Amino acid sequence: MEDSVRIVIFSAIFFVSGMNCQEAVLHISDGNQQMEYCIVYNSSWTPLPQTLEAAARYPLVNMTSTVLCDASGIIPEAVSGKAVVVMRGDCDFSQKAEVAQSLGATTLLIASNKTLFTPSANESEYAKVHIPLALMRYRDFLEAQQMFGKGMQAKLFSPVQSKIDPSIAVMLLIAITTVALGGYWSGACERNRLNAGAEGGGRSNSKTDSGEVFLYSPLKIIIFVAVMCGMLVLMYFFYNILVYIIIAIFCLASATALFSCIDAVMEKIGCGTVSFSVRSWNLSVRSIVLAGVCLSIALVWVVYRNEDRWIWILQDLLGIAFCLNFMKTISLSNFKICLILLGLLLVYDVFFVFITPFFTKNGVSIMVQVALGPDASGEKLPVVMRVPRFSAWAQNLCGMQFSILGYGDIIVPGLLVAYCSRFDVWINSRMKIYFTSCCIAYLLGMIVTFAVMLLSGMGQPALLYLVPFTMITSAVVAGCRGEMKQFWAGTSYEVLDSSREPLLPEGRTERCIDGETC
Repeated sequence: MEDSVRIVIFSAIFFVSGMNCQEAVLHISDGNQQMEYCIVYNSSWTPLPQTLEAAARYPLVNMTSTVLCDASGIIPEAVSGKAVVVMRGDCDFSQKAEVAQSLGATTLLIASNKTLFTPSANESEYAKVHIPLALMRYRDFLEAQQMFGKGMQAKLFSPVQSKIDPSIAVMLLIAITTVALGGYWSGACERNRLNAGAEGGGRSNSKTDSGEVFLYSPLKIIIFVAVMCGMLVLMYFFYNILVYIIIAIFCLASATALFSCIDAVMEKIGCGTVSFSVRSWNLSVRSIVLAGVCLSIALVWVVYRNEDRWIWILQDLLGIAFCLNFMKTISLSNFKICLILLGLLLVYDVFFVFITPFFTKNGVSIMVQVALGPDASGEKLPVVMRVPRFSAWAQNLCGMQFSILGYGDIIVPGLLVAYCSRFDVWINSRMKIYFTSCCIAYLLGMIVTFAVMLLSGMGQPALLYLVPFTMITSAVVAGCRGEMKQFWAGTSYEVLDSSREPLLPEGRTERCIDGETC
């Protein structure tokens, strides 16, 4: 059961895309007063001017009594040369735009009672539309209609937003700190396990008393990734049901992870506890109180998960705890397993982002469709770190803007960092050379990811950069130190003897030293 839950959560981690809405401003006036409202558009259709002065003014016509899927019952003279507001319906955005364009409309605004998202279509449809198309909130249009009446004039423009924001530095700090702490924690657990094994002379199992799982079978890794592919396809077809299941699972998993993290810190600082027994169960006051606090935090997040202004703090807290606990719990037994897992996940990411658009009806990748949700229902998978953009900290027409980073961009390279940390323990490396070099490689990979994102103006699949940076760096360090054979083979708790002596003393190679027997 626990393994199934881990697969579901680990699969959901990769469903989040870097796709962001293209936000713009709808300026409405009647000659005496004016108001501005949030709209969301797609520059692949018709780009909008960047300033209010450069925007053309058109009369705004209320046609919210229709969804404009066809031109029946509409007089062209009523919309010709004007901006038209219609309701969302069952037909595609491109179909609405072509109908409005054929009637002579200059701009199409689609009023929506649902969450705004970037309107998209097949690539072939974009060239057919030559008028601006955007989504706006229906309640905003009702407010404007009440304020201005029938004499509304509309302008659409998209202000230039700064690409570089301090929130990127905060996100980078969160990512590298989480990876480093998770790797250090995994190494510390390994050291404690070796010490306990040496003292007790017993044999450790593949699954320890603390619930840690060691992956040593390539076949299991392949099956694991195949199950993830199946989960993604199921999410694509049954999103509205499965999203709530994943939210519930994440709530429990993150509360458990937060408990594990805080309990480890309290144990480290020597925080005492009062224990008592109930029948055959041994309980402690500290654990009961801590469990209540962690579960309460997770439940508060569930209830207020759509409240942007402050709930991101709890989501990031739960996310950090989840990533740390995952890196400590799931251990890859050797570099071969790391290479197989990270390589397959990289191919998985690239395939479902860049290849699947050729097979879907609307030309949107399965990954993006699952990340956005069907029809942008407002429920999103809770598998991203979110930090508000400081340059847009003040009130924004479209709400708070966030820089986001998927948990997968932390956990996947983090599993390799954790392996490097454990390998340092196995070889008694006082300098922690593998762990340190892999953390530096991760930091450089993240910097390159953000640099490419800023230069291209598009969200990037971070694993394209993080996996090569960390894998190549780790392999180079092992090769330069003459330890590639040991680094590749790693260890398996089913085949090592119970004493589990370090694989090599620090600075040693496989060659015999005088007076010793190889």
